[in-house]
Amino acid sequence: MINRNLKFVNMSGKIIRGRIDQLRKRMKEQGLDAFYISGTDPHQSEDLPQHWQVRKFISGFTGSLGMIAITEHEAALWTDSRYFLQAASELEGTGIRLMKLRTEGFSAPDEWLGHTLPRGSVTGTDACCMSFNQFRNFKLSLKGKGIELKDSGDLPAPLWTGREPLPRTPVFEHEIRYSGLTRFEKIDSIRQKVKASGAVATIISALDDLAWTFNLRGSDIFCNPVFIAYSLITDNAISLYADSRKIPLEIGTKLNDEGISVKPYDTIFEELRLVKGKILIDPDRTNQALVSSLSNDVEIIEQVSVPAMLKAIKSQTELDHIRQTMKKDGVAMIDFLFWLHETIGKREISDYDIAVQLEYFRSLQEGYQGISFPAIIGYKETGAIVHRRVTKENAVPVFKEGILLVDSGGQYLSGTTDITRTITLAEPTQQQREDFTIALKGMINLTMACFPAGLRGCNLDILARKAMWDRGITYGHGTSHGVGYFLNVHEGPMSIRQEYNEHPIRPGMVLSNEPGIYREGLYGVRTENMMVCVNREKTEFGQFYGFETLTLCPIDLKLIDKDLMTPEEIDWINDYHEWCYDQLSPLLNEKKKAFLRSLTNQLL
Repeated sequence: MINRNLKFVNMSGKIIRGRIDQLRKRMKEQGLDAFYISGTDPHQSEDLPQHWQVRKFISGFTGSLGMIAITEHEAALWTDSRYFLQAASELEGTGIRLMKLRTEGFSAPDEWLGHTLPRGSVTGTDACCMSFNQFRNFKLSLKGKGIELKDSGDLPAPLWTGREPLPRTPVFEHEIRYSGLTRFEKIDSIRQKVKASGAVATIISALDDLAWTFNLRGSDIFCNPVFIAYSLITDNAISLYADSRKIPLEIGTKLNDEGISVKPYDTIFEELRLVKGKILIDPDRTNQALVSSLSNDVEIIEQVSVPAMLKAIKSQTELDHIRQTMKKDGVAMIDFLFWLHETIGKREISDYDIAVQLEYFRSLQEGYQGISFPAIIGYKETGAIVHRRVTKENAVPVFKEGILLVDSGGQYLSGTTDITRTITLAEPTQQQREDFTIALKGMINLTMACFPAGLRGCNLDILARKAMWDRGITYGHGTSHGVGYFLNVHEGPMSIRQEYNEHPIRPGMVLSNEPGIYREGLYGVRTENMMVCVNREKTEFGQFYGFETLTLCPIDLKLIDKDLMTPEEIDWINDYHEWCYDQLSPLLNEKKKAFLRSLTNQLL
């Protein structure tokens, strides 16, 4: 049962039902028995520009992950545990059934279509918005049930009056003092890797891969400093397919002088038909329509995107800048915590006000470029909504009672940040202290890990969960994601989560660390730091790695139950707090320095 006090803002069910009825008419005209919406864009982005928010238009669901299948009589939307509460509210009255991903009793979209549709049916989808791998696997699964999957294009497009055009915001240079390597050096490294694979060309489709490769940034997607484009790099040519109106004259001249041809965005489909020989593509980051444009005699080599692998290992220049960025973000967090301490209970504030103040304090820091994601502010029961996006419309008042979960981050020219702190606004209950401490133990245990080279994230995930599992508790989201360098706050290909990921954790990879506990209708607790994988020692048994913490911000000692902590965990907290004080206090005025000292007292 949904708590109505959570105040989700959902679109009229009548409007959504009307759109689905119109879409069903389009399906019938096209000879389709079902239509599948992948919920992403031609670049397999997690966050989307307005133009490609088809899922939101058809369903009213505003989360960042979700897929929709519509048949003649049924409609269903799949999302993960971060959005179960939100989706249940936003889908109310739409006639769309909520399907819970990776949850017992709920089938995946292809399985559901296979059970729902009779043999001989045809399912349509927009191949531009499905990766080569997704389309291939989906098609094979449906074929086993006697159902055809076909590219029917952007079927909802004629229904979407007033649809936003593709953004035309200008790109800008990410200066060499931040990037550390020139475009030529990065492209040369890409070409070497492509050649080593046996290919003569590669497609770069993911927007963060493009931004990193060309040392360019943009603002086409909210919170992500990327721009919409494709690239085709061969052994003798470099093409960047983008709206030329996005490229300032000075940058266009530089690109031309460096042998980079800027061509209209959609012409990549025509030019791919001219490719000969072998081409390297990332099957998970390249859309089906691009692959379909290749001639039949082109041999496809499937590998993870070369720039994705290169940018995952941060250079020394990048890491030096990230460490300085963490100081800036740490100062902003102390400013925020001081403001909260001075304000709460003295005047009326809401969770939306908290999000605004967080952004304001970050904006005071040099090189700030905006938030890295919409702040997740969980107060009391809203803390159980893992990815709740706060707006003016759904704002909840915050009083000097209960606990507050604050998950936020910033984009700086010198790095991207992501931090969560849980703060008690009054004397916490014993249950709150136990939950907070158990989740914190998981964060600390993963931080202190020492592990052999070649280990995958799923092998490390249990370190963050064991203290919870011992008490019959778990959480549904991943433990750790990669973080970009003035790029997307969620970056692959590595991760630490229960699901298998073939990419081992390697030195230079920057990741989050964020186990949490969520009690529906009560609260959520989570402590998140960013960390970088580093070399530890080489023994007769091989090379061992560990993690170095990057985030600088105190942890609320009032929420810790010391009796649940080991001596090693207590030492870690005390050492971490002393480090935070040493790094941040020189950057604060005397009043805030004293405040920081009070937050970093030793856990005795």
